Amino acid sequence: MTDHTPSSRSAARATRPVRTKALSALVHGICLSLLVGTVAPAWAQFKASPAVSPRIPGNRSLSTELKIEGMQATTDYILAVVNQEPITHTDVDKRVARITDTAPAGSRLPPPEELRQQVLDALIDEKVQISHAKTIGMDISDQELDASIENIAAQNQMTLEDLRNRMQSDGLDFQRYRNSLREQMLLQRLRDREVNSRIQITEDELTTFMKEDPAAQAEVALNVAHILIAVPEKATQVQVAALLSKAQAIQERAAQGANFAQLAKDNSADTKTKDQGGALGLRPASRLPELFVATTTKLKVGQVAPVVRSNAGFHIIKLIERENSAQATYTQQRARHILLRTSPQQPAREQIDRMNDIRKQIVGGQTSFAQMARQYSEDGSGARGGDLGWAAPGQFVPEFEKALTALQPGQISEPVVSRYGVHLIQLIERREVQLTEQQQREAARSVLRERRFEPTYEEWARELRAAAWIEMRDAP
Repeated sequence: MTDHTPSSRSAARATRPVRTKALSALVHGICLSLLVGTVAPAWAQFKASPAVSPRIPGNRSLSTELKIEGMQATTDYILAVVNQEPITHTDVDKRVARITDTAPAGSRLPPPEELRQQVLDALIDEKVQISHAKTIGMDISDQELDASIENIAAQNQMTLEDLRNRMQSDGLDFQRYRNSLREQMLLQRLRDREVNSRIQITEDELTTFMKEDPAAQAEVALNVAHILIAVPEKATQVQVAALLSKAQAIQERAAQGANFAQLAKDNSADTKTKDQGGALGLRPASRLPELFVATTTKLKVGQVAPVVRSNAGFHIIKLIERENSAQATYTQQRARHILLRTSPQQPAREQIDRMNDIRKQIVGGQTSFAQMARQYSEDGSGARGGDLGWAAPGQFVPEFEKALTALQPGQISEPVVSRYGVHLIQLIERREVQLTEQQQREAARSVLRERRFEPTYEEWARELRAAAWIEMRDAP
């Protein structure tokens, strides 16, 4: 996202269309790992495919989820050299450990040696791309890196000193963390610029696409719930038959009207959704597994599909809601905010304390939100009392959007840290709005762009890799 001046665009906004498909998450095995994006788990990237590393997420932003991982003691040696940069046995070990640690119960990973080879291929691609970024003069400045680390620490309720101390107590190297984070930010920026610039969609292509492809005319959004009966990787035929029988029995109960949410809580092996009754929430069809979309195509809302099989096991799937963006309304939100920008001289922790004082005065009735915005906000909206106007989904940066969505009209958030600084947010009102013809075209453009991103990325990555100097080495 370009950092527009306050007079041209609020610092809370993100330049994204109304509906976009979040791309596969990029998972990196660094000592202090940052999950990039929220869509695909680390284990999901590995399958029979060309040796191309995973893509960056659609919102192009680093998550603030902070995970400290312990150091692994091992005898190290070099497995590959990419343009004079080594990839070691330990590098691969850490990435493999990250993937296996985040794989959900019942998921199937490749055999250990195949997994290690795929991880090595992904690391080679990253080294090649980082080398290319440096060759064309792309870099992440120290100031930008410092601001990102400061904001990440603040969103995890830590000061920068707290972060350093925690890493030190866990035997981790802060400088190595900085270097790793710089590389991930650089990869993100490079892929965003070079891959997207290759995808050109003309108006004629878009018109033809909308006329000829039903799925692209208006992207369908689905709310699907499922129950996973996991099948172990080395299950015998007898075990598989027993698990199928169990799944069919649950499906029959669900189809006859039993409480699906309770069945999911009692039986589902998907730990990420079982506590929500198996529901995935309303998502564009392009962000759902193809199996789920295909299974629900002929279902009416409220119906339960016959049992289907995936690599993870057997699924009982229920269609909770279907929305077609050609006819549907979407939710607009009108909010106001106060922004205190962060800097080395004004770190996030200090700005959070200032914002808490401001919030206390507003909530206590000593002043109004609009008055404090005019007095303190460092965003162009401050002159309007912080009013951001009506906004569609996806127009704000993720941290801001998440906090805003959780509010009820009139409520004021706690301080929220984003890449732009510290925000205080008040939701004014919400409304449902019909999609315009232009918004329908933009939704279709997003679908077409997403379909083209994967092959475009893979072609670009292969070209870079073919031009790189890569030396593979045998283990001692």
